[in-house]
Amino acid sequence: MRFPAPLRLLASLCAALPLAAAAQDFPAKPITFIVPFAAGSATDQLGRAIGQGVAEQTGQSVVIENKPGASAMIGAQSAARAEPDGYTVLITTNTTHAANEHLYKSLPYDPVRDFAPITLLGKGGQIMVINPSSSAKSVQDFLALAKQSPGKLSFGSGSSSSRIAGELLQQMADVKLLHVPYKSNPLAVTDLLGGQIDMMITDTATGLPQVKSGKLRALGFTGKERSPLAPEVPTIDEAGVPGYEMGYWFGAYVPAGTPDKVVARLHELLTKATESAAAKQFYQSTGTAPAISSPQELADFQRSESQKWGDIIKKAGIQPE
Repeated sequence: MRFPAPLRLLASLCAALPLAAAAQDFPAKPITFIVPFAAGSATDQLGRAIGQGVAEQTGQSVVIENKPGASAMIGAQSAARAEPDGYTVLITTNTTHAANEHLYKSLPYDPVRDFAPITLLGKGGQIMVINPSSSAKSVQDFLALAKQSPGKLSFGSGSSSSRIAGELLQQMADVKLLHVPYKSNPLAVTDLLGGQIDMMITDTATGLPQVKSGKLRALGFTGKERSPLAPEVPTIDEAGVPGYEMGYWFGAYVPAGTPDKVVARLHELLTKATESAAAKQFYQSTGTAPAISSPQELADFQRSESQKWGDIIKKAGIQPE
């Protein structure tokens, strides 16, 4: 039975009222941040810092759910399938939203269609580290050892940023390393400390504390310029691999279909949270540069990053798994 147009209009308006009210009162209960990496990872640290900032603004708690594994696909899939009401936010990186689509033949989520972008949260570089027991004292030393025994030295990675940084190093330095994948960078660092792998390129939040304590040796930094937190560590470019550069970024997303007003409210809360004491501590202690954007700017940035990462992966000769 087809109702008259006035009744259909009234029905649609009534259906929209709960959403409008929900957006106006948002948040009325705790928010869950899904982090697709392990506790202790850089993304986890940032998620907790931003969550604290949001909680301070709203009086509502923010629950961190770490769902690592499968190159962050487990967490991304969980977030994509969540109720699109704004109470589930994915705090993630270029791993899930720029690299995975080029590294895997199929994904359990669509990085564009399944999500609504909120804002960028930060950008940073990575650090190349080895066990101090290694005879290598520089990037060139390590590359020389790798060339002596092609495929014998290993590098670990717990994120696409970490993996592609290692793959790009092989490509640009013309060396062959054995890749060992991990669920997260902290797990790879644990094996590096134990001597199970020979090298990794990891985010500074994970690797630099181990360097400062003397448990790992830093050989190079992946950014264009040296990290202000470790100015004594040369860039990989200046250490002998001209043109080398590889960074990472953080962003926040909600499931597709989340009401625009809720997305706008979350954007307000998250961007303000980047200025909180906890967030400032994260940025300063990890060398991550704060970065915020509009939802559309994040969508545009994600598109360009996907193209860039796709080109790097293709040139590195990596076949989708």
